[in-house]
Amino acid sequence: MSPKDQGTDETGRRGPRHVAIIMDGNGRWAQARGRPRLFGHHAGAKRVREIVEACPDLGVEYLTIFAFSTENWKRTQVEVAGLMSLFRRYITKEARALRDEGVRVRFIGDRVRLDDKLIRLMDELEEMTAGNARVHLTIALNYGGRDEVARATKRLAQDVADGRLDPASVDEETLPKYLDTFVLPDPDLVIRTSGEARISNFLLWQSAYAEYEFIDTLWPDFSPDIFAGLVRSYGARDRRFGGVKA
Repeated sequence: MSPKDQGTDETGRRGPRHVAIIMDGNGRWAQARGRPRLFGHHAGAKRVREIVEACPDLGVEYLTIFAFSTENWKRTQVEVAGLMSLFRRYITKEARALRDEGVRVRFIGDRVRLDDKLIRLMDELEEMTAGNARVHLTIALNYGGRDEVARATKRLAQDVADGRLDPASVDEETLPKYLDTFVLPDPDLVIRTSGEARISNFLLWQSAYAEYEFIDTLWPDFSPDIFAGLVRSYGARDRRFGGVKA
């Protein structure tokens, strides 16, 4: 999707339509308080609701959050099991509120390694909120940008092999149709909390023209006021997409 299709300030829109967030720092937040890392993850999950609720007033239509990466399986078995339990609990607890508040929920990532109960809850939440459009919340769960591109390329190659796609017609507009995010606009703004200045394999293709904000705040301390400040700051940026304004 080209920048002009994204509703950014090139078309007169000053604020970001789509914000993506790498929610980092839960474990360090908990350890600084002498608590186990899972305590921080639970605190971070509570923060998600406040940020989702803040989106409409800020003009943010799409919010994508990085909940669990393909690399996070390397963490201790206790932490991984605790996170999976947290995801199931979050969906069960928040499903009705998300539906009633007009939030449409989607999940991206490879579901193969997820347990059947979690997958069922994910499917049910997507179906329950399918008619909503006030905020589009996308949760990246067992997601990795390289993994996503690899899976998309396999599907594209299969279509070529089956004669459904002419290889000569493949261009930079073709692959996005096979990505997990094919129904979403590309992110305008990507935020990473906790002071780390890397993108950690998140939305690699989609963020080609995104603006980035790396902030020191740990995710459980990331308030709606901080979020609003970053959204306003985005509106002051000069977005040229490789061109030069007269």
